[in-house]
Amino acid sequence: MLGDVVVEDVSLWRAGFDELFDRVAGVFHRAEPRRWARAYLTGLLAPVERKNAWQLSEAAGQVDPSRLQHFLNRSRWDADALRDGLRSYVAEALACPDGVLVVDETGFLKKGVRSAGVQRQYSGTAGRVENSQLGVFLAYAGRSGRALIDRELYLPESWVGDPDRCADAGIPESRCSAGVLTKPRLAEAMIARTMDAGVVAGWVAADSAYGRDGKFRAFCEARRLSYVLEVPVKQTVTDLDGRRRVDTLVGRAPAEAWHRVSAGLGERGERLYDWAWAWAWATLPHFGDLPAGYARTLLARRSLDDPTEIAYYLCFHPATIEREQVVAVAGARWAIEECFQAAKDQCGLDHYQVRKWEPWYRHITLAMLAHAFLAVTAATDPKAHAGWAHSQSPTSAVSWR
Repeated sequence: MLGDVVVEDVSLWRAGFDELFDRVAGVFHRAEPRRWARAYLTGLLAPVERKNAWQLSEAAGQVDPSRLQHFLNRSRWDADALRDGLRSYVAEALACPDGVLVVDETGFLKKGVRSAGVQRQYSGTAGRVENSQLGVFLAYAGRSGRALIDRELYLPESWVGDPDRCADAGIPESRCSAGVLTKPRLAEAMIARTMDAGVVAGWVAADSAYGRDGKFRAFCEARRLSYVLEVPVKQTVTDLDGRRRVDTLVGRAPAEAWHRVSAGLGERGERLYDWAWAWAWATLPHFGDLPAGYARTLLARRSLDDPTEIAYYLCFHPATIEREQVVAVAGARWAIEECFQAAKDQCGLDHYQVRKWEPWYRHITLAMLAHAFLAVTAATDPKAHAGWAHSQSPTSAVSWR
């Protein structure tokens, strides 16, 4: 975990922070917001209990939060330009050809009805329906580390159907008039930005909220982005006998089709599961032809403690890929959960008290930048290199492998 990384030489830590801030300082065109940006980032990285406007202002030596609130709410700077600098910083430090772009959302519990995008909706953070905002995030998981690199605030129908409410929360008219953009559509926009910026990545991983969306899978395939996407048990695919549910196909797998493979290191050591992998499907409704040299496969993950607990994945990748590589990507999806936990616990990702659209993006992006600094710093420590890595070992009708 990032919190376990000890930087013994404070001067090296400071030099790294100075280098990072020099990269993004140009986003803040005037001296005043530049000073507050540095103070804000320093506070997010400091042992401040609640990283809200009051406590961050206290840490900066201010008697009240008015100047910091002005920095978040009214000063002139572009959160998307800061996001671009953050993405470049992470890519230079962590990117590798088999890096994984991981998509997921996290909830931010809120009171009242005025915070942009808030409504009663299911929050994975709370594990139930709560009054909350939902942010969709993109993380980069490389061999030496992982960090959040993009974000979008989800706007439900209750908001986009109410222009006055959107205006009161500072939501741009163009965004409100675009209607509801589902989480997969927001994910596509973030992935497209990342790839268009030249970030090197080999894979996309996501849970069933994205994997079950055919348009999302088609988007990845059109860009020749390999993916390992979890799907629900009722997902159907086409095999030689017609369309079948994934659990039906996996239920036909012989005992020898299951192989015990680690999905990477977790807090308690290797995350061992039994895995079955098959060249099981070629077409789905509305899909084009399979690109030359690529395969669409079905992956299943079975718990060692409870063999009835099985997760299912649809995969798309070059036909030369081996099972252990696909398993490693499935395991990399957990990286974004670790990013959420670290960014919230250590960098105040969810400590904000802003209500409007632009301040939300500003705080979230600054917290992501603070977390990225910790991730890159950890990646330079030899002890931090024991993260997930791809192994390659082949094994070999649905053709189970």
